[in-house]
Amino acid sequence: MGRKNSKKKLQQRKRHQSSVAQVVKGTLELTRSGMGYVLVDQLETDIMVRPGDLHTALHGDLVKVAIKERKANGRMQGVVKEVVKRKRNEFIGQLQMGTGFAFFVAETDKPMPDIFIPKQLLQGAYHNDRVVVKVIKWADGDDKRPMGEVITILKEEDMNDAAMKEILLEAGFPLSFSDEAIEESARLPETITPEEISKRRDCRSVLTFTIDPVDAKDFDDAISFQQLPNGWFEIGVHIADVSHYVEPGTVLDAEAYARATSVYLPDRVNPMLPEHISNVLCSLRPQEEKLTFSTIFTISPQGQIKDQWIGRTVIYSDHRFTYEEVQAIIEEQNGLFADEVLQLNHLARLFRAERFKQGAINFSSQEVRFKLNENGDPIGIMVKESKESHQLIEEFMLLANRTVAAFIAAQKVDQKPIPFPYRIHDDPDEEKLIPFVDFARKFGHSFDRSSPDAIAASFNQLLQDVKGRPEQHVLEQLGIRTMAKARYTADNVGHYGLGFENYCHFTSPIRRYPDVQAHRILFDVLQKKVVPDKKLEEKCKHTSERERAAMEAERAANKYKQVQYMKNYVGEEFEGIISGVAHFGFWVETIEHKCEGLVSVVSLSDYDDFRHIETDYCLLGMRTGRKFRMGDKVWIKVIAANLTKRQLDYEWVVAGELSAKKSPVKLPKTKK
Repeated sequence: MGRKNSKKKLQQRKRHQSSVAQVVKGTLELTRSGMGYVLVDQLETDIMVRPGDLHTALHGDLVKVAIKERKANGRMQGVVKEVVKRKRNEFIGQLQMGTGFAFFVAETDKPMPDIFIPKQLLQGAYHNDRVVVKVIKWADGDDKRPMGEVITILKEEDMNDAAMKEILLEAGFPLSFSDEAIEESARLPETITPEEISKRRDCRSVLTFTIDPVDAKDFDDAISFQQLPNGWFEIGVHIADVSHYVEPGTVLDAEAYARATSVYLPDRVNPMLPEHISNVLCSLRPQEEKLTFSTIFTISPQGQIKDQWIGRTVIYSDHRFTYEEVQAIIEEQNGLFADEVLQLNHLARLFRAERFKQGAINFSSQEVRFKLNENGDPIGIMVKESKESHQLIEEFMLLANRTVAAFIAAQKVDQKPIPFPYRIHDDPDEEKLIPFVDFARKFGHSFDRSSPDAIAASFNQLLQDVKGRPEQHVLEQLGIRTMAKARYTADNVGHYGLGFENYCHFTSPIRRYPDVQAHRILFDVLQKKVVPDKKLEEKCKHTSERERAAMEAERAANKYKQVQYMKNYVGEEFEGIISGVAHFGFWVETIEHKCEGLVSVVSLSDYDDFRHIETDYCLLGMRTGRKFRMGDKVWIKVIAANLTKRQLDYEWVVAGELSAKKSPVKLPKTKK
């Protein structure tokens, strides 16, 4: 009898456990129909959520969802129980006026409710005005609408401005700081007290200068230089001490963490910190005393680092250089502080050569910049290339970053490593590497895949061999795509691409939150007051995600400007290089202006039936054998430029059909 009761109780307990829904956390993706799917890292399949079970959650929100049904095919269905974090609180759309109030209808292809705007929060906006609205109160139940306020009225002539703002909002970056954050920022003292200086190493008498882009305002790094009596050099890398001003637990810190990074669009910067901090208080402006966190090195003329010191400092920047000014000094061997600049450049060359000798991979990169008129319209495209002035700063920043990471990695608390936001880069993915190696072999380039070091050496040899050859562009691009994505994590596995065992981001705290975290932990270690952050890995994941979102926003904004630029040349023909291939067509980047568009396979159907050959990165004509392969040069015609979709459509131009009388239109030459 007792056994029967025990068995019955066990069955009841199992039924109760199965009836209690499992609650998991994930990111919600909405389809146009309103059906939701929650993506959870720990689960192989997503969780379907019907429109009636979303409970105010919107596309991109981080939610807690209860799994209420599991089907035999593995499909799960759930109900949103809580919105953990909103992806965005600001939206662009149109006002619909009522009596004493308005409703805001967002411009989005994702389902979302209209937003109620009380009359006192309209800020002068009228019926049908296009506005930016911020949600100030989310609905408590399904039948209540969220409440918002108008924060910007968009004018018809401000189409560029609206497009850039929408890109930022789509990526989850707010357009403004809260009044509380601005107020906290304004209260921060601009004067440095003698008491604060007494706690720091005083470097104000040492020659110090900054080197930055010509249009930069947030100078977060400076270099000091002095020659020692024995002929060696004492060189300091000084970084804005943002952590002194932005303290944990403040509104300012919470908003900086939520953004996690500044976003750089063609015509603006959406900063991580309010302008008073990023451009005034912490910016290492010339002829001003500033608080910094520094790494100071004793270096021999041969580039050997004999000693290093890490700690908080106070500096005085003697001069603000642009990259162009420093490049002129390097090339002409003359100019202000020329001896110091040339010696720094000599050491940077030595560091760079040693890095590549130790296994760093020498991928080159080009950055496209737009010349804009007063309305934000692109009137020219410039290609920014990395020159020695850029590499000078790069090498000293890399030195500071890896020095800090190595110092922290050597510390222990209770015999355990200290949680720290390392910047890591995994070894190449074997699955991605094999087809690339096979493709490179077709151009006569061999690869040793026996070890990660051998792979890096093979990459460097290939990059050296292809310089100036037709396949250079395609192999560089494909090589980069085989690489893992760098990210932040407390798991210190090293940085494969740079060839460093220890690496972190320490040198840009004005624009990157992980650098602020690194400063705080470093200071605690130096003070011997470390309290390990148990949530650091979660924070690393957040900052990595925000970094990716910023990169996507920057790509979207650049694409918008490309489309805007090429809109003037619809119907014209240009030479380009195939930059990507898929089953539905191939992408072509114009040679002169780096504007990429798609040639649809549908537009090629009159010529042949083309199939995608993945292993050869090409489209192959089944009848003619005609190949469109990555890296091939082709002629294209611009047939459409869609600003709404940020999309350029090209059409292949058969070279033989170009008449001798008709020479393709040339756009103004790209500046370098």
